[in-house]
Amino acid sequence: MMLITAVEPRRKSLSALFIDGEFAVNIDTETLLKSGFRAGQEISDEQLHELIQASDSRRASEKALYLLERRSYSQKELADKISRVASREAAEAAAQHMADIGLVNDEDYAKRLAADLLCRKGYSASRTRRELQQKGIDRELAEQIIEEAVPDPVEKIKEILRKKYGGMPQDEKGRRRSIAALQRLGYFWDDIRTAINEMENEDE
Repeated sequence: MMLITAVEPRRKSLSALFIDGEFAVNIDTETLLKSGFRAGQEISDEQLHELIQASDSRRASEKALYLLERRSYSQKELADKISRVASREAAEAAAQHMADIGLVNDEDYAKRLAADLLCRKGYSASRTRRELQQKGIDRELAEQIIEEAVPDPVEKIKEILRKKYGGMPQDEKGRRRSIAALQRLGYFWDDIRTAINEMENEDE
């Protein structure tokens, strides 16, 4: 058995646990209060481990709810964020729980994100696919959502050129800049060239 020699308050609702005169671990204060452990009491290795796990789980759940109040996340993205304040195991369990109770839904999240990237930001299908997968969206789900939402790339390129440049710039420097911007959005050169040719034919 070990002796809890002191409990000291810390920031962010944590309490420092000192065992046998030395700092041992920071524990969620609410979890510690519910456990009943106080300075002067003995604690076993098993009890300390259970206390740390309970603290970790509570912190992960609190962080999950805090994050979801501000914006939506994919399950993987949420777990990644939570893992900054809790163990990976606790973070993934909390993210799974949020999914189980309906606060996290990868499909809904992916549909909203894809619509924003494809329509508002003008990203290509390939770049949108990369963005979704970086957020932890399953590849097959990402493909399905993009296939349903993606506009015709040539028409989208023409729309971007008209909106941002008032059409295809006539000077060489302006043309290179606009083409580079489209390529950064993920559009292929064949689609860019087709869009430029169609716009030039329309102007004629």
